[in-house]
Order: sequence, then C-alpha cells, then structure tokens
Amino acid sequence: MQYMLLIYNDPQKEPAYGTPAFQEIMAGFFAANARMKEDGVLRSGEGLQGVETATSLRIKSGKVETMDGPFAETHEHLGGYYVIDVADLDAALTYAALIPSAHFGTIEVRPLMDYNPAS
Repeated sequence: MQYMLLIYNDPQKEPAYGTPAFQEIMAGFFAANARMKEDGVLRSGEGLQGVETATSLRIKSGKVETMDGPFAETHEHLGGYYVIDVADLDAALTYAALIPSAHFGTIEVRPLMDYNPAS
C-alpha cells in the first residue's frame, strides 16, 4: 500500500537557515531518505518552495479564479512530502517518525487511492 507523508511545519518553530540546529534537521532528513531508500520503500519525495510562491485555483460559476498563496490560513505550512510503499499503516507511521519535522510540526500520513489496480 502506498502512503503519502505530508510534512507540515510552523515557520516560527523551525530552525533558522544556516544555524547548527538547521544543519541537524537537514542531516535528519538525509538520514530518513537514506533509510527509506535502503529499505526499498521510497517512491518519491521532495521539499516544496515557500507558501509565498503558491497559487491556488478554483472554479466558481464556470469562471476560473486564482489567488496568490495557499487557500487555507494556518500556522503550519505544507513543506514537502514523501510517497512510500509499505505493508500497512503501522509501517507508514514508523517511517513518518523518522522525519525530523515531527519534533516541531506535523506529519500527516494518508493512504493513496489506487485507481489502477493490477489485473
């Protein structure tokens, strides 16, 4: 089963770029990446650029509307994701716990839909 691990961070709580604490967090991400690759569960994953680069789209009454930034106003911002392929939710949670942002943010673990099951 594939799961998406969505990484949410509160920018006020994450370590400042270039500090030793930031380097420690990045080392944790590199270690999590390496572990998921070694275990053969990593399918994809990337960090996202800041929310100030986002554009949201919706269609109302047949008209496309766009707006700068994310739609929801929250303290935590979606900062990245991993897609992993594991046996079950317990295994997905084990890998989610490797993500350093879990110490100051939230990791949402969500199963992916399978619209193309094997015949």
